[in-house]
Amino acid sequence: MTDLTTLANSCSLVELGARQRAQALLDTGTFRELLDPFQRVMSPWLARQGVVPQADDGVVIAKGLLNGLPVVIAAIEGAFQGGSLGEVGGAKMAGALELAAEDNRNGVPTRAVLLLETGGVRLQEANLGLAAIADIHAAIVDLQQYQPVVGVVAGSVGCFGGMSIAAGLCSYLVVTREARLGLNGPQVIEQEAGLEEYDSRDRPFIWSLTGGEQRFASGLADRYVADDVVQIQQHISELLQQGLPARRRSQQAALFLHRLAQLDTEPQIEPATVRDLYRGERS
Repeated sequence: MTDLTTLANSCSLVELGARQRAQALLDTGTFRELLDPFQRVMSPWLARQGVVPQADDGVVIAKGLLNGLPVVIAAIEGAFQGGSLGEVGGAKMAGALELAAEDNRNGVPTRAVLLLETGGVRLQEANLGLAAIADIHAAIVDLQQYQPVVGVVAGSVGCFGGMSIAAGLCSYLVVTREARLGLNGPQVIEQEAGLEEYDSRDRPFIWSLTGGEQRFASGLADRYVADDVVQIQQHISELLQQGLPARRRSQQAALFLHRLAQLDTEPQIEPATVRDLYRGERS
């Protein structure tokens, strides 16, 4: 009965849109959106290709307080074009991170939270989107000289492509059971490697390899939490207060290459194999 009561009283982050997610995580009354939809800053390229643009280009930027700490939140709207990033949305996110770094240089300790529901680059904008994602990567690295950047992958789109690299660059990464994280999406892998290698319709198989629980167990995420706004907010707050990690995940390339070298890639790799390898290294 207690579990049912807890479930009834919880608020799912997955079920909220990008703007609602940012509002839910920030302290009440502190949400202030930058370049809101009324500014009409949107992609100039989509309409030319017969795609209806969105007034915020699928990226919400907000400043406010999270448990009293000044933060900027960049939230990607997974419901718009699969959360893909183009020139404008990518520039909004990169610019927000760059301004947060500038805040710190001016004595204002602004942290960043990235809500990552994205398939990566927007194919209709190709190189422009890739350049914007590269700017995001550079801005994350710059801000981490001063304050932590916390990434959150909740669901239901997941985090793929160039933005999965952004997730890897974050100081800390929070995932839920519904989350997925990978460089290539299931359909892309199936298309390139074949159905026998990767069946994109086999949901249990996909989540067993790239789902939040597996990514946490294999050391690619720092917190594994329930899909509940209050719990996610609490974990983000703890990580922000914890400050910069002693060593970022992006600085541990040798460790991850060492792990990969121990895996037999001839047969299809089982999720348990990756977990056992990680547990062995921790013990």
